[in-house]
Amino acid sequence: MNRLVECVPNFSEGRKPEIIERLARAIESVPGAVVLGTHMDADHNRSVITFVAEAEVVVEAAVRVVALAAKLIDLRRHAGEHPRVGATDVLPFVPVRGVTMEDCIALAHEAGERIANELHIPVYFYERAARRSYRVNLEDVRRGGFELLREEIEMVEERMPDVGDARIHESAGACIVGARPFLVAYNINLRTDDLTIARRIARTVRGRDGGLRYLKALGFELSTRGLVQVSMNLVDYEKTPLSQVFEMVRREAARYGVSIAGSEIVGLVPQAALDSVAEYFLQIENFAPGLVLENRIEAAFAGKGETETIKDFVTEVASGAPVPGGGAAAAHAASLGAALGEMIAHLTTGREKYAEVETEVRDALALLTPLRARLAQAAGEDALSFERVMKARRLPQASEEERRARLSHLEESLKGAATVPLEVAGVAVQALELLETLAEIGNPNALSDAATGAQLSLAAVASARYNVLVNTAEIEDEEFAQEHRSRADDLLERAREITARIEALLLDSIQ
Repeated sequence: MNRLVECVPNFSEGRKPEIIERLARAIESVPGAVVLGTHMDADHNRSVITFVAEAEVVVEAAVRVVALAAKLIDLRRHAGEHPRVGATDVLPFVPVRGVTMEDCIALAHEAGERIANELHIPVYFYERAARRSYRVNLEDVRRGGFELLREEIEMVEERMPDVGDARIHESAGACIVGARPFLVAYNINLRTDDLTIARRIARTVRGRDGGLRYLKALGFELSTRGLVQVSMNLVDYEKTPLSQVFEMVRREAARYGVSIAGSEIVGLVPQAALDSVAEYFLQIENFAPGLVLENRIEAAFAGKGETETIKDFVTEVASGAPVPGGGAAAAHAASLGAALGEMIAHLTTGREKYAEVETEVRDALALLTPLRARLAQAAGEDALSFERVMKARRLPQASEEERRARLSHLEESLKGAATVPLEVAGVAVQALELLETLAEIGNPNALSDAATGAQLSLAAVASARYNVLVNTAEIEDEEFAQEHRSRADDLLERAREITARIEALLLDSIQ
């Protein structure tokens, strides 16, 4: 999947899992669409399904699930803590790989047109897809909920839809469709049943009331648990990080003599939003590697018997096409080495006989998982860098000006093609270092797996070095070329040393 879009429809149903299961199946009935996860909340009476799809089919999957939700969910019989205007309340499109925000805006508008014309559900566009400035913020579009919108949609100019008739769908309401960057939905539960406290804290921390600029927040009651919740959306998690949000809510709660019961991620979260201490520092009740977006994408495609590019990677290599080639194969070899390290860590943790090394092994595991995800991503980047080189080679050179422009483009593309494999080699060596640690302290029954992972990683470093040498051979910038060749040589030497030590550990254990 070179052009990948995430879609995160929010449904006004959180108490009937059979309905959410049917909605998920509707999404996956479209070839190329894969559900990554679902989140149901009975108190909110709301569910979120996160799926990814190729840009060419994501609208079809989205419209198909909106159509089914309109049949299964009746807002006239719906009640819950969360504000809503539709059976499919919100339908955002998010760029993941190979697509721009402008592409997602176009996809949102295409989906909105189809929903209005085919399903007769009025559509409002929000965030980056908004066609009216006062509809950028979701809360402004949804204000008053289904009941107020039903009264005002035909009479109040500001409440008329962007697409479709100014008439609410009798049972499915309206649909708010948008395009946005990655959003982290993060809730913090408080050890009190006083809803006033949650609402006061939400007002203090959210950006529109002078709190954290890129944070939206509301206070809700969790009646089934006897708690209240500060429910938040981080619209830019890099500028307003999770740790800052957690600390501010904790401090505000302490002012009222209230402690935090725990927190939760709703949907999925990008790798960059978390670090190795997330489970402890943020007290995320449901934290697991499967919550990480990149990990879930990889696991979802693996579960369908597919690689992340849909076709079997080995078959692609054998096809005779120039990509994927040696660079992508090197990245995949290294990712297998990292995966074997993860396996060893899992075979070691949680066992009483290895209790003394539990923390060290968990630390290694926390590092290996993102390394493997990075290597999987690098396989695709290697193919793209090769294509950029070939495109530069095909540029016209009839005139002196064209020749200069071609040489400049070729130089830059060759630098990119040399940088990707060098990074693969560096990441592979990091995985090797962690494999050595696990070989020394981990479950000894997996020593042969550590040695196998080391050999795969060594092969990846050696293969990546070949690509560095080939691509730097034509680079005019000698300083750049020499630096990359020298670094590749150093990494190969380091990889050989570590692999030899791991092999020695294995051989000593069987003699």
